Amino acid sequence: MKILVTVKEVAEVEDEFEISGDDIAEQYLEYDLNEWDDYAVEEAVQISEENDDVEVVTATIGPERSEETIRMALAKGADRAVRVWDDSIESAEYLDTDSKADLLAAVVEEEEPDLVLSGVQSGDEANGATGVALAEKIGYEWGAVVNDLELDIDGGVASVHRELEGGVEELTDIETPAVLTIQSGINEPRYASLRGIRQAQQKPLDVQTLEDLGLDADVVESPLAQTSMYEPESEGDATIWSGDPEEEAAQLAEFLRDKGVVDA
Repeated sequence: MKILVTVKEVAEVEDEFEISGDDIAEQYLEYDLNEWDDYAVEEAVQISEENDDVEVVTATIGPERSEETIRMALAKGADRAVRVWDDSIESAEYLDTDSKADLLAAVVEEEEPDLVLSGVQSGDEANGATGVALAEKIGYEWGAVVNDLELDIDGGVASVHRELEGGVEELTDIETPAVLTIQSGINEPRYASLRGIRQAQQKPLDVQTLEDLGLDADVVESPLAQTSMYEPESEGDATIWSGDPEEEAAQLAEFLRDKGVVDA
């Protein structure tokens, strides 16, 4: 059995930052593996540990810089990785959900996995749409917002709990091959051990271009464009007090008296 996990490197922004053009200046960004994808990787690795002959492959769309982050998935137990990138992708003004799904669909066509796992959403854009869009492209069954998974490999069925709105959960069986988007809390992602990190440097990480995947540059053209970025104006003020607990309590009491919340 082969499990393909789509992963993404996301940027985390420092508390204080500046905007350069229509994006946040690079020096204020730190990169890490997307939180929800971390749960998807852990779920795939657990399946491989509990069953024989299960290969876990990660796939990402990202520049060379992202390899350090993606190798963390290899350090946690994935067997190999595929990174999709070339000059056409780099020069694209905006890589929308449809384009990402097309790129990942080409990887699925090449890899022919039995199961595709993806994080519910990414920490930077939070669209929550790529996994479902991918399923539509490749014609797989799908389940979104999965917070519990029991996989019957021989029977080709994934029994999943799905988190719906209003605290409702749905239990359903999905025939494989399928795409499942994984919710946080389904497991406890492991830390990469030093041994795992060393081993990850030796695991295959294949770089695929659009040409390698049988695609042309049109696939990254998008009707969407990012036109501007700005910090929203604050709708309220925050008051911060300092000192020991007694001093802070006194300042809070004075503040509440000034606001007429308590009697003087």
